[in-house]
Amino acid sequence: MIAYITVGADDIRLAERFYSAFLPELGYRLEYYHGDLSYALPAKPGQTPNLPEFYVKSPFDGSQASAGNGTMIAFEARNQQQVRDLHSAAVEAGGSDEGAPGFREYYEPNFFVGYLLDPHGNKIALFSSDPTEPGRDG
Repeated sequence: MIAYITVGADDIRLAERFYSAFLPELGYRLEYYHGDLSYALPAKPGQTPNLPEFYVKSPFDGSQASAGNGTMIAFEARNQQQVRDLHSAAVEAGGSDEGAPGFREYYEPNFFVGYLLDPHGNKIALFSSDPTEPGRDG
């Protein structure tokens, strides 16, 4: 089980603007920890955390943050419209469009996805694969 995912950021305020444009709509709440960002799904008191948590941090070694080539983090949305809405909100909040929301020929027919780069170059996917919505073939 994945417990948490961390991406690096040199400008935490810029990263907060980007990630807060869509993560709260997916149920994550933001907490600040030593000047860094911690996005977590709510848990009831006494309940173990809902995993994975998502952290945005300045690199511990003091070097510049960099994105991993081939690394991507995907967040599941409720439906195709939410993918469109959150993709747009994230671009308006400083992200870059890396692939407009839609279907891709090489994925399953109901996999609807939009790709982004955060302000520091980390690749993010927002997707829905709800079988009750129209798919690529219909």
